[in-house]
Order: sequence, then structure tokens, then C-alpha cells
Amino acid sequence: MLKLITSSSSRIHHHRFPSAAAVTALRPVAESSSPLLRVLNSLGGLGRRNGNSVGRLFFCSGSGSGDGSDKAVDAEVKSTESGAPDEAQAKASSAIVSTYPRPEDYLTVLALPLPHRPLFPGFYMPIYVKDPKLLAALQESRERQAPYAGAFLLKDDPGADPSIVSGSETEKSVYDLKGKELFNRLHEVGTLAQISSIHGEQVILIGHRRLRITEMVSEDPLTVKVDHLKDKPYNKDDDLIKATSFEVISTLRDVLKTSSLWRDHVQTYTKHIGDFTYPKLADFGAAISGANKLQCQEVLEELDVYKRLKLTLELVKKEMEISKIQESIAKAIEEKISGEQRRYLLNEQLKAIKKELGLETDDKTALTSKFRERIEPKREKCPPHVLQVIDEELTKLQLLEASSSEFSVTRNYLDWLTALPWGEYSDENFDVTRAQGILDEDHYGLTDVKERILEFIAVGKLRGTSQGKIICLSGPPGVGKTSIGRSIARALNRKFFRFSVGGLADVAEIKGHRRTYIGAMPGKMVQCLKNVGTANPLVLIDEIDKLGRGHAGDPASALLELLDPEQNANFLDHYLDVPIDLSKVLFVCTANVVEMIPNPLLDRMEVVAIAGYITDEKMHIARDYLEKSTREACGIKPEQVEVTDAALLSLIENYCREAGVRNLQKHIEKIYRKIALQLVRKGETKATVASVQSVEAKRVEEDNVESHPDPNQKESSMVADSSNPEQMSEPYNEVDKEQTDLPVDQSESPENQLTDVKEGSDEDKEIETTTIEKVLVDKSNIADYVGKPVFHAERIYDQTPIGVVMGLAWTAMGGSTLYIETTLVEEGDGKGALNLTGQLGDVMKESAQIAHTVARRILLEKEPENRFFANSKLHLHVPAGATPKDGPSAGCTMTTSLLSLAMKKPVKKDLAMTGEVTLTGKILPIGGVKEKTIAARRSEVKTIVFPSANRRDFDELAPNVKEGLDVHFVDDFMQIFDLAFDDDNSQHSEKSVSL
Repeated sequence: MLKLITSSSSRIHHHRFPSAAAVTALRPVAESSSPLLRVLNSLGGLGRRNGNSVGRLFFCSGSGSGDGSDKAVDAEVKSTESGAPDEAQAKASSAIVSTYPRPEDYLTVLALPLPHRPLFPGFYMPIYVKDPKLLAALQESRERQAPYAGAFLLKDDPGADPSIVSGSETEKSVYDLKGKELFNRLHEVGTLAQISSIHGEQVILIGHRRLRITEMVSEDPLTVKVDHLKDKPYNKDDDLIKATSFEVISTLRDVLKTSSLWRDHVQTYTKHIGDFTYPKLADFGAAISGANKLQCQEVLEELDVYKRLKLTLELVKKEMEISKIQESIAKAIEEKISGEQRRYLLNEQLKAIKKELGLETDDKTALTSKFRERIEPKREKCPPHVLQVIDEELTKLQLLEASSSEFSVTRNYLDWLTALPWGEYSDENFDVTRAQGILDEDHYGLTDVKERILEFIAVGKLRGTSQGKIICLSGPPGVGKTSIGRSIARALNRKFFRFSVGGLADVAEIKGHRRTYIGAMPGKMVQCLKNVGTANPLVLIDEIDKLGRGHAGDPASALLELLDPEQNANFLDHYLDVPIDLSKVLFVCTANVVEMIPNPLLDRMEVVAIAGYITDEKMHIARDYLEKSTREACGIKPEQVEVTDAALLSLIENYCREAGVRNLQKHIEKIYRKIALQLVRKGETKATVASVQSVEAKRVEEDNVESHPDPNQKESSMVADSSNPEQMSEPYNEVDKEQTDLPVDQSESPENQLTDVKEGSDEDKEIETTTIEKVLVDKSNIADYVGKPVFHAERIYDQTPIGVVMGLAWTAMGGSTLYIETTLVEEGDGKGALNLTGQLGDVMKESAQIAHTVARRILLEKEPENRFFANSKLHLHVPAGATPKDGPSAGCTMTTSLLSLAMKKPVKKDLAMTGEVTLTGKILPIGGVKEKTIAARRSEVKTIVFPSANRRDFDELAPNVKEGLDVHFVDDFMQIFDLAFDDDNSQHSEKSVSL
């Protein structure tokens, strides 16, 4: 209501009362003898600065007093509205006022619905009347000198939520109500309102007294009969009423301190209230409070003055709390805004000062200067197309607002473009001898890998420049593929960068994201160039055989452009969107299984196989590299530990039989950790011994000083004490136990010990150092450090029985030997069959069927009368049964096993073979020659059978791998038959060629 009154102040501004007639009509406030009125008047003085507040809000004087004041007020209002310029009109107005009937004479009035708040006696309220009939009736009543109507609050719609406010819908529903429906929605108690003025659809009402609806007279417009309500009699001197009214006034005073709008209300009310009464105070507090309409209606309906004051006090108290909350919110927001404004102003002043002094420029200028300074040294070497893009982006940066998202994207893009090493190369070292020394220093063996790197360096030295190559190091885990890449970078004096692509399933990791994406970044290669700062680093791409393939594309296909020597000179990253020259980058890839690499990617790489290490190489690596680094990492001195060659050999053969040396390093670290714990425990025991000896010596010395005994007696007493175990403490037992392990020169008499204890602490430390014994790790006690042996001899049989042949296999962990066993299950006419076990794959099952056919054909040629295969049910097994096996290279081994059982002849001792067999008996080449050769040496096999096509692979092996082996290269299985079952060579063959 307050907002409505304020907004309509301009329209009713001409209703002013400081005219002569009005002043004479109203009783002066100062003449009132009521103390409460004086208090209320003091409240009104707080806001008397606003001289025009009377025009904004008007409170009529006591409308029910019957003393003629109402008529005077009405006359003044009427004369003001009509704006009569002459005295005739003024006299006419005075004459009309004198003939007005009294307000209590109106028992039938027009019903005006109030949608928002009730109208209290003594207050103005502007309302809008949309109904033409009702508006015409109001106009007619005003013209008939009966300017009164009933203002009644409208009840809420029964189906609507009263807590949800929607002004337009409420107004619309009020205008639609007619007749009886409107009558049922009106509250019974309302206010007799004087129609002050009508301006179009706006009607200004002035409340006079309370009414109660009794019955409906007519529906359109709604006219009702009413009863005039009077307040219940009350005692003006009642203490409760006085106290309540004083509390209302006190609360109003508190509210006035925070709300200037209330000051205007109080000022206006105190000027025009007339006689001060408690009912008017209650109506005033309820009218100007911010309570909802139902609470105000409850105050309007209450006729008991004391109860009305209590209800008003509740509303005013609630208003006080709301004012406090409003004040705290306003204060907090004001502090926040003022703090931010102050900080902003200070920052702007600081920027202006720095700019004036030349200390700092604005953000965009500083960024542009930084990027230009960064690219300036590289401008001559930078490609022209890159410089053009950088200049365009710098121009764009100047035109963008710093708060826009495009600004941050452009800034990040320029940051990457200017940070790359365009045309900057590190100085390579083409000294072959130095590179040879570095490679030998870091790795033992690996001659073929080192030769390939030295070839690369030699070509670069002759050409004067190096060209990037793509080398793929393949081999089992733990053979040093990753560390070889780091050694190559050190030998070439190139920067080293490694990233693993194992499990990589997103192409954007390699090619970068588009700049349109949030959080876009370049690919790994651009990140590599920024990190290393040169355009010719050595990039190690680890685990390239374990590339994934997800919903974001195929990374293996994305690597094709990166690893193609013909394409990577113009590698295009999605983020940078400018070509990058990667032709000088040396790529080294690592893989465990080359077969897992896609063929188009494998075709772009030069594969260098690392088969693994034989026992002799592992011994050198363990002694010269692993043991030394592990001992230093554990803080153990060389003179404190001795690990024998026998212990290392046992560790390699029984615990670390795999091709790599990573597991060997773990076991050596485990040994040295246990040795470190053992040494620390011994050191703590020595310290305990020294402290106990010192305490005991002091005690003995004190006893000697007190009693002055004979020296011989002292010695005998000490011996007696030491011989009595009950008198010895637990630390003393440890001392004696430790002394038994000391050298002879340390086990002296107590007198000598007493003399030694009296020496300085430095001498004690020297004694402790000399008493630590050297830890010896030998074959006999290595199980105490690493546990029970993991591997046993792969060779199950010293002399292979009938139907058993040793084969050679290749795995991702290196080579191994396996036996193929065949036995007779059942024999009978027409029962020839073959049963296979050992977790064999499809290829190996087919090899077994081929071997069965080849064996039957050969047996038919050698022994035509032998019907073994036709009448025998056979079982072929390949241990170990828990290991899955597959591959074609076991064909000749299966054939030999079947023939051995059919002919009842064992094969030659110390014989192992490998090779794929065809139905015609031809032997086809196999892979993994080095791994299988190493596995044969580990199993102490002397004679090996390889296909003839693998002779070149065997010739390339190191001499120490081939040493002491008799190798036979065969084209046809009959050569294997003669070698395995020849009577002259069946046991101890010494006629084969030694290679």
C-alpha cells in the first residue's frame, strides 16, 4: 500500500492542507494535553525536513467525532478539486458542506473489492475500477452529494496458493468477479470510504469507519447493506493499554532510525491526527507495517482496543526485525561494493602511475611485447608461414577484449607458437669412439644395437648433418630397451624425451585437439619440442605394440604421419595448425612383440631385435652394473659385503632365468636390503655393548673406591659375579653373547676392558668399526636372502625315454625348452586315434595332425609290416599343462616323438629340435633363433636341429652364444630321422660338426 501511495503522490499532490481553511479546521497538535501524543509528535519531528511529505500521504482527522471537523475537511477537499476561482464557488462549497448527511447515516453502500490490503480509517488508498457500471455508479454517488462506498478486502481464491504472488492474475480475477460470486469472496468487515476524487479509472478513497456487511441488495453493481461498527468501551487509564501503546511507540522510534519512509508517515500523521486515541494508534501501526493482508484484516476486524494494540505491536515488532535484517544486508553490500570500488580505483591509479613512469604497460601491450621478444631471436630461422600466423594472431590479440573467451584462446595459441624451438638444433657429437665408450659404459653386450647406432653416427659425420631415423627395439621385458634410448641420446649429445603410448586410445594425444574445444592442447610431439627446447631431440616412444583403439580414433594410424620419414617434415598438429619439421628428430620405439604392431606402422620402422642375455652376459651385468649401483643405493661399503660368483650364478639359474635382467636387479636389491638390515642391527648391538660396559665399569670403580679391596680379590669377585647367571641382567647376557663372536684380541680380561672404556669416544668408534665382520653371500646361504629357488632344471630327463623329444620354444619372456611326450593308450585292430592335451592352440593342434600323418608315411616306408599307427590309440601331451601354447615350429618335434614310440627307440641324448613340417616332410623356417639357442644352452643341450633357412640367423649370433654347440641344418625330415635314430649316433655322437 505504501508503494501505491508513493507512486500516486504526483496525482494527488494538489490535495494539500496547509491552507488557511484546513489549518483552522484541524486541531493543533501542540494544544493536545495527551502525553502519548507528545511522544508521537516527537517521533514526527525526526522527519520534518521533508516539507512536501503532506502531499504524498494524507491521514484524515477524527472522522467519527461528530464535531463538524469532517465537514470542514471535506469542504476543503471539494474546493481544492473543483479549483473554483471566485468567491461564489467558495461560498457554494461552504453551503454544500453544511447540508451533508453524516457518515453513519449511510446504511446501503456500493461494495468496492480491495485485492491487496484493507483500508484503515484515516488513510488514503488509490484503487482502479475497471467495471464501467461500478465506475458510473461511483461518479453518480459523488455527484448526488453521497460520496461514500464500502471498501472490503477480497478473500483469496480457494484453489490458489496465497504465498505465491502474481499481481496481473490477481487483478484479472478481481475484475471478472460479479454479483453473488463477488459478494461471497468479500470479507464481512470493511471500511466506509469517502470518494475523494475520480481520475479516469483511478478512484481515491479516504477511510472513515468500520463496517460489517449484513446482506446483498443488488448484484450489478454490487450494493450491500451494512452496520456501522464502534470500538468496545475501554478505560483510557488502564495500565495495560498504556504500556502496550508506549511499547508500540517505542518500537516505532527504533524503526524510524532505519526507515526514512516511516518518518514521512509519522510526520504526516502527527500533523493531521487530531485528538490522539489508542484505536487510531493501533490502526496507524497496522496500516504502515509490511504485514500481509490477512494480518491487517485481523487488526481491522478487532473491536477490542487492547487486543487491537497487541496485534499491532506484533506487526510492528516484526517490522523492526525486518528493518534490522534490511540494515545488515544493506551494510554488507555497501561494504563489499565500497571495498571493490576502492580496490579497483587503487589498481587503476597504480597502473596509471606505472605507465607514466614507464614501469609497466597495460595487459595486452605487455603480452604482445612478451610474445614479440620471445619470437625475435628465432625470426631468421622461423619458417615464413609460421611468422605470418604469429603476426596475424598478435594483431587479433590487440583488437580483442581481455575479458572475452577468444582472448584467452588467442593468448594460449601464441604462447605455444612462440615457445617452440623453430630452427634451433643442438650440436651433435659425431665422435664414434666417444659414442662407443658411452654405450659400453651403460650396457654390456648388445653388439648389434650398438653397431646400428655407430653406423648412424658415422653417416652423420660423413654427410655433415644427421637425418632422423625410426628405430624399433624389440625384445622381452627387462633387456634394457628404454635405457638404450637414453644412452643413445647421451652418445649423440641430443636432448631426450620419452612418452609411453601403451593403452593410448585417443588420437588427440598425438595429433592434438582442435582449438574450438575447451581445454584444447597440442599433441605429445609439440609438448616434447617445447620441453626439450631443440628441434632435433631423441624421442623414445615406449610400448608401441600396446596401442589401444577407442572411440576417439586409431592412434596407430595417427602415428603413421609422425613416423614416416617422407611425411614428418611437414607434420601437422591439429592445435597449432601449422606444419612442423620433424625430419631431424631421431625416433626410437620399443616393443615386446613385433607381431602386435600394425603392418603399415611396422613398415616405417627399422626393427632391431634384442633377444636377451645368456648366463655369461647376466653374470657380467650383475657384477659390473647391477651390484655396484645397488650397493651404492643401499649405502653399503664394498669392504663390508662379498657376493661370490657362485651365489650370482645360482641366483641367475634358479631365480632369474628370464631373458631380461630386471628381475635379477630386484633380487640383488633384496639381498642388499637384508644385508643393510643385518649391518644396522649389528651396529646397534655394538652400541648397546659399549654402553653396558661403560655403566658396569663405573659401578665397579665406585665399589673399588669405597672398599679399597685387594686387586686379586677384585678380580675373583668379578669372575664370581659373572659366573652367577641370576645376578646378571638381561643386557649383560647380550654382552657376553656378543663377546663370544668377537675376535680373540677383543676378548680381554675385565681389567683391560676397564682400561679401554676409560679412553675417549673417538677410540670407541674406531673399535666398533673394526669389529664389524664382513658379510659373505655364497651359494650355500643365498636362500636365506631370496627364499627358495623359483626355477628348477628345465631338463626333466637325463636320458629321454621312448616317445619323448625335447623341443625349443619362443615366448615374449625369451626362449625355453619343452618336452613333447607320446604314449600308447590302447591297442587293437582299427583303433588308431590321436588325443592331444597341454592347452594347445589351433595351429599347434593342426601341427599334431600333420605330424601324425607324416609319421605314418615314414613308418610305412621304413617298416612296411609295422601297423602301429593303424591299430593304436595314442595320447600326445606337451607339459606344462597350465601354460597355453601355440605355433607351427613344433611339427618336427611331434613327428619325432610319434616315430620314437612307434619304433620303440629313444632319440639321441642331448638333442633338441625346432621347425615346421609339411605333409611332404619338408622343414620350414622358424623365428626366435637366438632365444631358442640361449634356451638350449641353459638346458645343457649339445645338439640342436634348425631348418636350413635359419642358417643365416644362426651365423649372425655372437660367438659366445654358439660356443660348444653341434647345430644341424635340415631341409627334409628324413635328415632328422637319420640324426635322431641312427644306431651309431643314438647314444654318444661325436661325429657331428662342431660350430
